[in-house]
Amino acid sequence: MTRTVSESSESLLNPVATVDQGIDGRGLFLHPRERNGTGLWNQIFPISRSHFDSGEVAEGEAMAAVPLPPPPLLASHAAVRAAASAVCRSRRARRAGDQPPQVAALLRGDWVKLICGASFEDAADVRNLSLVYTLAGVDCIDCAADASVVGAVNEGIDVAASIIPAVQRPWVMVSVNDDCRDLHFRKAEFDPEDCPPDCSKPCEKVCPADAISLESVMVGEHTQSDPLHGKFKGGVLTERCYGCGRCLPVCPYDRIRAVSYVRDPTTTSELLKRNDVDAIEIHTTGKGTDTFNTLWNSLRESISNVKLVAVSMPDIGESTVDFMNALYAIMEPHIQGYNLWQLDGRPMSGDIGRGATRETVSFAVHMASVSERPPGFYQLAGGTNSYTVDCLKKAGLFRSTTFPGTATSEMIGSQQTLIGGIAYGGYARKIIGRTLRKVPAQFGCVRIEDHPEHLLEALQEALSLVGPVKGYPALSSLS
Repeated sequence: MTRTVSESSESLLNPVATVDQGIDGRGLFLHPRERNGTGLWNQIFPISRSHFDSGEVAEGEAMAAVPLPPPPLLASHAAVRAAASAVCRSRRARRAGDQPPQVAALLRGDWVKLICGASFEDAADVRNLSLVYTLAGVDCIDCAADASVVGAVNEGIDVAASIIPAVQRPWVMVSVNDDCRDLHFRKAEFDPEDCPPDCSKPCEKVCPADAISLESVMVGEHTQSDPLHGKFKGGVLTERCYGCGRCLPVCPYDRIRAVSYVRDPTTTSELLKRNDVDAIEIHTTGKGTDTFNTLWNSLRESISNVKLVAVSMPDIGESTVDFMNALYAIMEPHIQGYNLWQLDGRPMSGDIGRGATRETVSFAVHMASVSERPPGFYQLAGGTNSYTVDCLKKAGLFRSTTFPGTATSEMIGSQQTLIGGIAYGGYARKIIGRTLRKVPAQFGCVRIEDHPEHLLEALQEALSLVGPVKGYPALSSLS
């Protein structure tokens, strides 16, 4: 991929120049955390190096019992503020009407959602991702329906607002499922002591989330040069695994299993009552409406608290539109805000390569050509990456209000595009993860704002993904 940078884009992209499955009594498959104890969900963010240097905290003192407030803005945040301020100015220039800015973006076709992952629960990473992509101007951040993860998202947003007070706060969305067969709601699991000591650990190499960590240890008096008498310790870092399944086929000994679960609707209902949760997304497999109806009835009294209800589903062929209309009939009497359909092409694959985006674009072409589709906004997901915008343009669907070849009179509405926007997950996390891995981690969980040069680098990466959808005037184009 080659980037061409025009003179007008230099100031934004380089602002320095300008300044075993468990089942509970209700028959629900339990989330692995409920069976195996907590991981990083309750983790707080540690005291930064600056506190030691200032003498506020002694080197050996225990970590604080509550999360620390954001650090004071550093002079070296100036470049970050310059880039993020340009984003804010661009967004203000296109505001129109009385709709919330998120809805206006859906109407224009430039809505961008960050998918942290329905099963990704590493609070530290979620916080940093939310900070960076808030500065980049996303409209929504989608995360696991877990209170500590929601808290991490909002903390990241708050830190972004401390850097740029004028930043637009994205909607916070929680994701749930109606069926344990949904691939987004599973975790890899294996016992590392069952692994042969001479295994080459292909699972560790293929994991895109760095969610598998295996360390060789010797047994008895045997030496490192005698690996057949060793064993592994470690295994799956449950909070980081988001269920992509790439480790399953590469295990040469077939020792890895997938553990599926269903989010507890009671817990989800309580989350929807919070004032820092704006939207919900229900993942469904398209295999029947009964499980969806059951979940919807469990959530119905809380749905009125959110601004947006989204349904994520795959293309199930000729019955797709009928199935979607059946779901809409269930939801419609109780939706008081907006509704959105997430067209999930090839789940959790955007980081693989260019071809991963074809399925979701094909799904979009299919839905845009059908006049009987249900009301609501439509958004792409599943395999989305830096090539998705170009593929949408080739299909004639990027910010388009009419399907190619149809008459203007067949528009779905003079103010609404056929495809409201794009959600980015695995690819969005990958490009920021490259930067996060560069940050020194010797003091515990990384707060990226404590490292302005890395925050700037991460923001530039985020802008390279968000900018082509938003059409920021000072952003480079990708070719």
